[in-house]
Amino acid sequence: MENYKVCLINDSFPPAIDGVANAVTNYASIIARDYGKPTVVTPFYPEADDSVYSFPVVRYPSVDMTKFVGYRAGMPFSAEMMEKLEKTGFDIIHSHCPITSTMVARSLRDRVDVPVVFTYHTKFDIDIANAVRSRLLQEGAAKLLVQNIAACDEVWTVSEGAGDNLRKLGYRGDYRVMPNGVDFPQGRVDEALIAEVTAGFDLPEGLPVFLFVGRMMWYKGIRIILDALKTLADAGRDYRMVFVGGGNDKEEIVAQTASLGLADKVLFCEPIRDRERIRAWYCRADLFLFPSTFDTNGLVVREAAACGLGSVLVAGSCAAEDVRDGESGFLIEENAASMAAKLETLLDAPESMRRVGEGAQREIYISWDSAVKNAYERYGVVIENYRLGRYPKHEGLTDEFFHGMAELMDVMNRRREVQQQLLAATQFPKLVERRRELQRQLLGSVHSNVDQLRTELAEERRRINGQLSEFYRHMDRFY
Repeated sequence: MENYKVCLINDSFPPAIDGVANAVTNYASIIARDYGKPTVVTPFYPEADDSVYSFPVVRYPSVDMTKFVGYRAGMPFSAEMMEKLEKTGFDIIHSHCPITSTMVARSLRDRVDVPVVFTYHTKFDIDIANAVRSRLLQEGAAKLLVQNIAACDEVWTVSEGAGDNLRKLGYRGDYRVMPNGVDFPQGRVDEALIAEVTAGFDLPEGLPVFLFVGRMMWYKGIRIILDALKTLADAGRDYRMVFVGGGNDKEEIVAQTASLGLADKVLFCEPIRDRERIRAWYCRADLFLFPSTFDTNGLVVREAAACGLGSVLVAGSCAAEDVRDGESGFLIEENAASMAAKLETLLDAPESMRRVGEGAQREIYISWDSAVKNAYERYGVVIENYRLGRYPKHEGLTDEFFHGMAELMDVMNRRREVQQQLLAATQFPKLVERRRELQRQLLGSVHSNVDQLRTELAEERRRINGQLSEFYRHMDRFY
């Protein structure tokens, strides 16, 4: 395969942690290791340490919006950033977020004339509904989002369900399903690591352990989990439930857990960045609970499968795609009663949980190596299609805006260059005079050294002549 220069753009990247940030990290790491030359473009974070990566990370200005949306919001129209990216040169641009990142991608496309691929990871209708209460504003935001996506040269989704959601938003173009992978190898971690990671948590041996890993947001189906667990507790069933992660709703979730009287059975763990330590939790649990209809791919379900852990999922959800009920996962209706009934059955059949976990590992696991290989091969097709003019021209209203922004940033860069030239011009007379002064000093030093050398040579000549005269006087005695 050819060695492509790939620009990967996303609104989140470590130290921000979410599924899409993890996807971009894996794309960049695997491309850098096996295929080409990736560059990640993402908003600035003050605590970021990008020196740990095997690829360059270009950060552009951002504002702190973590109290409101959990992230820093990027300010995409940075002339300095765009100039740096233009000088890098790319063969393809891959955006992983339909808002700021795709704005950057479209502006950059105007500068370097290469195709833009977009991957739809998340159900943005839910994000829009959570951020904007007005129905009219929601529709307007969705329309702008779809226009941004439609302006890309090729659109990918991580699942068929994600494609259906994109259609629901109003997108009418083509798309290609390109699943994400899992950066876990298949198999268990060392038992000693499991003991170390879970130390300090009340997890009695022989008691079943349920697990959730991800952002602590109500729309992940967490209320269904808590209500189902309450039903089990009221029926006298004992268990432990562990939530690993953080998020804007975590305080409310912890408070709701206490109000349900589940504080002794439900445990909370802070977000974990070390992937091996997260694997340890998957290996310690008996069942993964993920009744989310929000997620478009459910990478955590594949992570659990890598560790031989089966999941309870909502039938028809994106996370449940390719899952066979009772073979590679357990499917329920989207309510607490259905989950409680399933858990009640499985508590009496622990061998079923182990068997389905093995089936999940065998049937639904996909590695990031495989996922990125598929994507990189497709890059070559997209690049060729773009060169042959097989994609529609970008001549819509929003395209005109980005054409104008590209020209504006070009003007700003030229202005900065002129300012630098003017500054250099004002310094020129001083630099010339300084050079002349250095020349005078150097010549003076040379002349001084030459005079001193001449004096020393004359003195040495006189000394040698004197010694020769004395030698000749002594020699006269023998003639």
